[in-house]
Amino acid sequence: MKPQTPFRRIAREDLSEKMQASWDRSMDLHGDATFTEVMGNAPAVYDWYIEDFYKKLYASGRVDPQIVELVRFRFANVHGCASCNRGDRLASLEAGLREEQLDAIMDWENGPFTEREKAALALADEMVLTNQLGAVTPELYERLKASFSDAELVELGVIMAVLGGMAKFIFAFDLLEKMETCPFIPPKRD
Repeated sequence: MKPQTPFRRIAREDLSEKMQASWDRSMDLHGDATFTEVMGNAPAVYDWYIEDFYKKLYASGRVDPQIVELVRFRFANVHGCASCNRGDRLASLEAGLREEQLDAIMDWENGPFTEREKAALALADEMVLTNQLGAVTPELYERLKASFSDAELVELGVIMAVLGGMAKFIFAFDLLEKMETCPFIPPKRD
């Protein structure tokens, strides 16, 4: 489902050079640049998202990039973001994940994942928007600490919190294409 945002879209030619490049990439990959056009209303917020979140935190390297990509891909699939799925699949493959892993993401406990990857995916399932009662139980913490330091878990948790918050923003503002399975498709309004 293509986005139908009510927000003002900033034309490509009125965006910064950096945002024009993002607009071009979005059009090439998704055939739609609604996210970039709406973010053009607040270029400083867009810059924070790309420069501070993605470059300084998400891609810091303090948490294994494959793990970070794996949980982001899980989020995209659970949340039903079609645009995210396309982009995150490519990023996951570039990070070294395998097609068979990505194809098994919805049944990850039985998929071709290491125990470390499964522990990260179990944490992701506690953090997704559809799990309102998600919590790190003592049992999950034991599973996680076998593979991760507390510092890595805190960082991974904050990364997932921002991804989840951005997913909520994207769905509420209707900025990206949704899959038919998206649990956040609002009812039609009269």
